[in-house]
Amino acid sequence: MTIDDSVEIAVIGAGIAGIATAYYLCEEQQKRSIVLVDSRHPMSLTSAQSGDNYRNWWPHPTMTRFANDSIDLMERIAHGSSNVLRMTRRGYALATRRTDVDGLIEAFLGGYAEADGSSIRLRSEPAPRNYRSAQAMHFSEAPDGIDVLTNRELIRRTFPSFSNKVATVLHIRRAGDIDSQRLGRYMLHRIRESGGGRKQARVRGIEHNGRFTLALEGPDGLRSLHADVVVVAAGPYAADVASMVGVDVPITNVLQQKISFDDFLGAIPRELPFSVDLDEQTLDWSADERELLAADLALSWLAEPIVGGVHCRPDGDRQRIKLGWAYNHKPCEPQDEATCDPAFDPQFPEIVIRGAATLQPALAQYLVSFPARYAHYGGYYSMTPENWPLIGPLGRDGAFIVGALSGYGSMAACAAGALCAAWVNRAALPEYAEQLSLARYGDGALSAEIDSTANKGIL
Repeated sequence: MTIDDSVEIAVIGAGIAGIATAYYLCEEQQKRSIVLVDSRHPMSLTSAQSGDNYRNWWPHPTMTRFANDSIDLMERIAHGSSNVLRMTRRGYALATRRTDVDGLIEAFLGGYAEADGSSIRLRSEPAPRNYRSAQAMHFSEAPDGIDVLTNRELIRRTFPSFSNKVATVLHIRRAGDIDSQRLGRYMLHRIRESGGGRKQARVRGIEHNGRFTLALEGPDGLRSLHADVVVVAAGPYAADVASMVGVDVPITNVLQQKISFDDFLGAIPRELPFSVDLDEQTLDWSADERELLAADLALSWLAEPIVGGVHCRPDGDRQRIKLGWAYNHKPCEPQDEATCDPAFDPQFPEIVIRGAATLQPALAQYLVSFPARYAHYGGYYSMTPENWPLIGPLGRDGAFIVGALSGYGSMAACAAGALCAAWVNRAALPEYAEQLSLARYGDGALSAEIDSTANKGIL
């Protein structure tokens, strides 16, 4: 497509959410006059920092339905493209040292409210019938639902790298990993084939007078782009762009970090699923280290209990592992797009290895022989207070948003993009569509229901 000064639809943001929206506008809604506008290259910024995991577990059935729809769409692409996104399905393994997990199971039942009773299977015997361990099995062959492992012998045999203190593992089966960069490239290719285009430019302002006029600044200087429809898919800049069309949205940004490195000591089995330590923990410092930390106001929190959620998984076919821990809760607005990437905490690599070693004790070896080369990266969790996305009309005729996808952007992008495309084209919507739009803030009963859910699905 040769981009001129006028298109039908301008999608602002070329991350995975914006690309998916343009893809479904082309594929499902048969739109052709579409341009993706972003000052960066596609799939950069937050989308480049994806954990590349997916799961259908959420503590509320609305989000579970949304996640299942997204997985359905990813599987459809995988089937139709010789699995271009390299989708596997080893599941998620949520580990805890608790033996009384009735509350956890109740939370899972809430998320799977529409499923039958067979969705959650208790595994209390050393060798339960029909239990399939975590293997890199094909996504179409893996079981669904959740296996709750409460037998320590079974846990040791199935997850040999876990600490002997782990008493319960909740093995979510419709979960695994993908290659979101390959998914994004596949979608971009199909968008181009359908006549869509891309413009590398920064949006400096938006005016609306019958049509939208976007003031753009790019390599070719200042210019205007006219569009009938604007879709805000600007990731951590979504609130800023929405304000350009006169709408305030309840989105804040929280910077989260990860590391990856070569597991040259072989601490993590390659067949290990994405594994999460659910328990709050206190890091294993020496007495002298703990005293020094406690005396420093800026670092004293490291000597205190830290929220659970540290996670680990093998990274692809190489001998690499990824570690992450979304313990940061402080809002942090992104720097200007023209500046460098976010500044990361230099202590994070040691913190996350210490935390992950609580569940995977063999990782403690890396505190002695710290990886000489590791990647320290991260991105913004752009989120609403309830950690649900915002997808749908912005309250201005022709303006839409697809954003606030927090740390689940790559796994939710297909359903989010398809839903936003349906809103744009006034096509049939799933029953949960308004619950994921700004309209939910006018539903007092839903707001109260969401607020009563303690777990917001943040991992």
